[in-house]
Amino acid sequence: MSEPIFDQKASFFDGWAPNYDLIFTTIFYQSLHKRLLSYVSLPHPSYVLDLGCGTGRLLNRLAHKFPDLQGTGVDLSPQMLKEARENNRHHPRLIYTQGNAECLPFADHQFDAVFNTISFLHYPHPQKVFKEVSRILRPQGKFYLVDSTLLGTVRSIPFSPGGIRFYSAQEREDFANNVGLTIQAHYYLLGRVLLSIFVNK
Repeated sequence: MSEPIFDQKASFFDGWAPNYDLIFTTIFYQSLHKRLLSYVSLPHPSYVLDLGCGTGRLLNRLAHKFPDLQGTGVDLSPQMLKEARENNRHHPRLIYTQGNAECLPFADHQFDAVFNTISFLHYPHPQKVFKEVSRILRPQGKFYLVDSTLLGTVRSIPFSPGGIRFYSAQEREDFANNVGLTIQAHYYLLGRVLLSIFVNK
């Protein structure tokens, strides 16, 4: 059974969806995605998942850079997905579906790469998310995790339902080690926003 917190988070982002791109992606996400893409390497062809895809901007940029890429975006919020579908410039290579990061509707070893950008801090059970990512990644597949790290001594803030929580690079590595993922590298992209690249064994 779904926990109430997931319904609350979905409703929270539903309310943001119509204006989300105006508020956040104009400068911040554009810069973040540009820097992230400089570290991305994918097989040809590739099948990727954007976990917490929001309005689909990252998948559109990935599809533009990698012409033989096919991708799926997953989000809790129906309204975010509505915006993503309306702005989908690469259909049918890109599709969007509703789902929970802790229980993904995909087969084992289905994806060459999983992307998660400014979403991990919202997850109430981060270890479960890593377990699912490990399950759906192909051998040698990569997990690109982009999110803010610790803000000094501040570990969490009550920003959204359930709050958001910040994790250090070491905590990310601990989550990964528990499910058979290994760290390839960490890179700071913008300020305290850290990219961690993990590889499936």
